[in-house]
Amino acid sequence: MIYDETTGNELILGIDLNGRTITVGKVRGMKLEKTITRKINNKESEDTVIKEVLNVIKEMFDKDVVGIGIGVPSVVDVKQGIVYRVANIPSWRKVHLREILENRLDVKVYVNNDANCFAIGEKYFGQAKDYNNVVGVIIGVGFGAGIIFNGHLYSGSHCGAGEFGSMPYRDYDIEYYCSEGYFDEKYGIKADVFYQRATEGDKIALAVFEQFGFDLGSAIKAILYAIDPDYIVLGGSLAKAFPFFKTAMWEKVNTYNFKHALETLKIEVSENPDIAVLGAAALYHDAQNKILRK
Repeated sequence: MIYDETTGNELILGIDLNGRTITVGKVRGMKLEKTITRKINNKESEDTVIKEVLNVIKEMFDKDVVGIGIGVPSVVDVKQGIVYRVANIPSWRKVHLREILENRLDVKVYVNNDANCFAIGEKYFGQAKDYNNVVGVIIGVGFGAGIIFNGHLYSGSHCGAGEFGSMPYRDYDIEYYCSEGYFDEKYGIKADVFYQRATEGDKIALAVFEQFGFDLGSAIKAILYAIDPDYIVLGGSLAKAFPFFKTAMWEKVNTYNFKHALETLKIEVSENPDIAVLGAAALYHDAQNKILRK
């Protein structure tokens, strides 16, 4: 289904719930009209946190809203909209989030994890618009990925598709070597400190990011063998260091066996700071099988 002028003006709320704060954005067509961000008392009881989340949503909710998409850092039962063991909200062990929001707000609600929202956001609103097979990779506190297959988000049977970070690699797993924690665990120094030193030309910091690039390149090779995408977009806190690990990453990626695939493969860094909110809103469009057109 292609958007006409009427459906293209539908108002969707995109919500990024990262565990400590909640950001709600009004998204109409291709435009993010307004956002608000509020802190939540994430250590409180399940019901208290739910009430706080609802209060923030109601600040932006009005009669024109036809749907809501929400991204959560957790395992998600996509069909039922249940979130499990939400990061940074200890009391949210099993929350029927979709049912709660639909009962209170009387609109369709779609829930997915944050990595999947990142991927579908890039497909609808970002740099992946012209590609049908895409992987969005978040390299930050953890290593997460979302998969776009034949133009639509693919979450798997249990929202487990794209969990490449849990794949065994070297002595541990991919996430250990390709996320912020590795820098602190291995060197006792935060990733941001290495990044700052790298911008100043520090040789040790540059060597550390080079090794990171080799490890990330190995992770991307695993993605290529599993998914065979034509576009990979990187997000998360470590993506800003791309200039320092790009060469090493590609050196490893170029050892991929199917050389013809490398001729068209693109790996780029996300350029949209609002992609988490836009990606959440894109859950609605993807579920409705609607394609946004400028």
